[in-house]
Amino acid sequence: MNEPVLLVDALFPRGITQYLLGGILIGLGTVIIYLGTGIHAGASTFLESTLSYASKLKRFQRPRFVSSRDWRVVFTLGIVAGAAGYSIALGDFGWTTEVQPWRLFVGGILIGIGTRLGKGCTSGHGVCGVGSGSRTSILNVGIFMLVAIGVAQLVMAAGVTP
Repeated sequence: MNEPVLLVDALFPRGITQYLLGGILIGLGTVIIYLGTGIHAGASTFLESTLSYASKLKRFQRPRFVSSRDWRVVFTLGIVAGAAGYSIALGDFGWTTEVQPWRLFVGGILIGIGTRLGKGCTSGHGVCGVGSGSRTSILNVGIFMLVAIGVAQLVMAAGVTP
């Protein structure tokens, strides 16, 4: 009977409260955005929406980018501000990874490519799509997870460290 408790303690040494609170806030934010705009929340179109302010290229002037760019900027800034506020409140503000900056940059590029290929990001597919029972999103999240687990195992087996 103690085995599940020991497993939770091993997987979450700092407890699960912050994860539970984060999940509730993400769900609440998603509901508010959907009720207020009728659009599923997701961050993958943030770049195109933001570029629609400055670029006159047809690609960035599509009605779906122009009409949603204001709330997408607020949404993304809210994610950053929320994380910063949480970190400041706990006194843990600052760089918290040992991963080299160039690896973060390359990873970000690969994630960007993946979101375009997958027609959405983990927030759009994982939170909104799975929550609404979308078969496409459920399949995409399964693929995201399998690829992430596989790459992590390959990197670990290759002996790559941060």
